[in-house]
Amino acid sequence: MPQLRLALNQIDSTVGDLVTNSEAILRWTRHAADGGAHLVAFPEMALTGYPVEDLALRPSFVSASRAALEALAARLHAEGLGEIPVVVGYLDRSEKAKPRYGQPAGAPLNAAAVLHQGGVVLRFAKHHLPNYGVFDEYRYFTPGDTQPVIRVHGVDVALAICEDLWQEGGRVPATRAVNAGLLISLNASPYELNKHDTRLELVRKRAQEAGCTLAYVAMIGGQDELVFDGDSIVVDPAGEVLARAPQFEEGCVLLDLDLPAAGPAPRGTADDGLEIEHVILSAEPLPRYESRVLGGQADRLGDDEEVYTALVIGLRAYIAKNGFRTVLLGLSGGIDSALSAAIACDALGSEHVYGVSMPSTYSSEHSVSDAADLARRTGLNYRTVPIAPMVDAYMASLRLTGLAEENLQARVRGTTLMGISNQEGHLVLATGNKSELACGYSTLYGDAVGAFAPIKDVPKTSVFRLARWRNEAAAQRGETPPIPENSITKPPSAELRPGQLDTDSLPEYALLDQVLDLYVEQDLGRAQIIARGLDPALVDRILRLVDTAEYKRRQYPPGTKISLKAFGRDRRLPITNRWREHA
Repeated sequence: MPQLRLALNQIDSTVGDLVTNSEAILRWTRHAADGGAHLVAFPEMALTGYPVEDLALRPSFVSASRAALEALAARLHAEGLGEIPVVVGYLDRSEKAKPRYGQPAGAPLNAAAVLHQGGVVLRFAKHHLPNYGVFDEYRYFTPGDTQPVIRVHGVDVALAICEDLWQEGGRVPATRAVNAGLLISLNASPYELNKHDTRLELVRKRAQEAGCTLAYVAMIGGQDELVFDGDSIVVDPAGEVLARAPQFEEGCVLLDLDLPAAGPAPRGTADDGLEIEHVILSAEPLPRYESRVLGGQADRLGDDEEVYTALVIGLRAYIAKNGFRTVLLGLSGGIDSALSAAIACDALGSEHVYGVSMPSTYSSEHSVSDAADLARRTGLNYRTVPIAPMVDAYMASLRLTGLAEENLQARVRGTTLMGISNQEGHLVLATGNKSELACGYSTLYGDAVGAFAPIKDVPKTSVFRLARWRNEAAAQRGETPPIPENSITKPPSAELRPGQLDTDSLPEYALLDQVLDLYVEQDLGRAQIIARGLDPALVDRILRLVDTAEYKRRQYPPGTKISLKAFGRDRRLPITNRWREHA
């Protein structure tokens, strides 16, 4: 059987940064060449970054992507790498699509190309376009209608892009029809908890359906709310794992494969009417060599470590890719701000994190001391700004009472943070969690201020679990646990009135999060939720809170997605909406 040394490069691309992304592709191709690779692949839209959203509809950006691809091909050749075929994702446009209603302007393509000997020898576009969850690809792209196959050292290699694996039909059965020995799928697959298990089963299933070895190369890094966890995988035709890359780490999976020899060049059409486009790059197999690169399988992270790592990478990417260096957040002594601060210190280094304690008349002594304890444990920059005099000044003019007085304290804190941010140049972090956001338990222009919300998609019960995991991980490494034990064990409170507890306004978090999972994540209706054995009055109360808080969620900062259905990108409901599930 012919041999082939394959390199899968899971890299971190930045949307719109064609120069830096091109440099990364060049650098990792050189790394693969140094390792003896015969074929190199990069993720979906690695050249442009992903998702490009409405940039796909901008002709100037499409043209820049196409020009960058041509320049990259020429440069690879100029630097002695032209003999190695490189498969790379980019943004293109259809040359044959005619303008029509319902088609994206300019007919953009989520495309990939094969670069070889200084030129672009094959271009193809994603066939199946996802239009669910965070994906809007029918809005941005027109579907590809070819089945691309390249012959490399006597092996036919079929090519696909991400959703082409997730949907039935199309390029997977077409791969079997053309008798390809290898199927390579380029992916930008956003992270969510437990997705790696689903992903592995999918890759195994599709390899068996295609009847060949399947290589799945994926992006890593962060882009706005999305995090990409890599997890590139290679399986044999029976679905056995040959190699698996680490999660959340940039790097190269390099392995030797024994693959079936190519037969007669396929012609005609395949499944779903895909026109077979076959390009011969090197017809003859390589001389036999000793297979010495076996890939290997990286260990999987535990659930808590996986989520925490995603939150760290999401924040780090947002800060770095948007040109910031430091962050600022309020430290209340509570669990949410403590976990957010720990994530920020791990993402940026404690010297780049600034915390502010803003005690009011109703702040307990332990809240102040717990905030100071967190600062000592993490080494972040810390200051105290009492807000009572500022609140008193407002109250003398406005004479607010009740909820208005409570919210005034939160808004003074928000104004304080934004003032420091403007003066010193820090980016403000909002520290609210998903449970609070779901129920509207936050103050607009108060605790909801900020440019990024690290734990926006983390339910309150998970906040406690992640805090405990982070402390245990530190203890196992002989380090100081960053989060004070008192912040974890004391009853949560906004401390905006005497003796206030979160349970004054919300159900117990264990029950709340159970209902929120059914209603928000699983989209179950009232009757279905009650059928799970939950109290109807409790269900009605929670659903009412969720349904009436949409206007607040629309104004909340972006935050890292870690769940199946994050507010904002995944769950999109009208603000003006009289439909109610509750009684």
